[in-house]
Amino acid sequence: MSKHAQAPDLQAAEKELSLRIFLILAALFIASLVACNLIFRKFFHWAPIEGLTFEQSVGLLPYPVTFLVTDLISECFGKKKANWVVLSGLFASAFTLVIITVGQSIPAADWSPVNDAEFNHVFGSTIVAVSASMTAYLLAQFLDVRLFHFWKKRTHGKKLWLRNNLSTIPSQFIDTFAVLFLMCAAGQIQWALFGTLLLNGVVFKVIVALLDTPLVYLGSWLIRRPFGLKLGEEIEL
Repeated sequence: MSKHAQAPDLQAAEKELSLRIFLILAALFIASLVACNLIFRKFFHWAPIEGLTFEQSVGLLPYPVTFLVTDLISECFGKKKANWVVLSGLFASAFTLVIITVGQSIPAADWSPVNDAEFNHVFGSTIVAVSASMTAYLLAQFLDVRLFHFWKKRTHGKKLWLRNNLSTIPSQFIDTFAVLFLMCAAGQIQWALFGTLLLNGVVFKVIVALLDTPLVYLGSWLIRRPFGLKLGEEIEL
């Protein structure tokens, strides 16, 4: 158990259940992260209220899920397990990059529904994007985990809403800034768009971070409930 709180040892069946929950969360995290890197080149407009319009990559849609999941893992399974998942996501992204690179190097057959030009048009900038994303990812996710447990310690396991938002929002800002900076430096995005995309990205992610707070409470409650754990207690796998 975490030093923040103590809970009874889990029986064999409970340990198996906790492992299943952890693996599902880890799979959701990795799938969301890889999807971000594959679909980032499509942009969309979103106008939640009149006069406020966001122009963002669809890659942003699954990315908040990664912060939600790391917060749930941090809350229910501890800092060490959250860092494990972050490193697993890095490995999955790097492996995806290798597979795409190999796929680009193999000529398409004459009858292939997707020819080389179409494949390279969609995935041609993926190497730059994934490299930029992985750099920003390391900064943001490790910061998120560290800040989450900093606030968890300061609040003695209480005020989940506080550590959720005060870890996610700064981390999302670092991630957005780093990705846009690296993409602009690589010539994938015009520098003239940097300020607008940064502002839109940060505001969008702050709104999402605030909206996912109830999901963090619900998710942590659902995870803790089968084990009879209180808020702030962690499961030892």
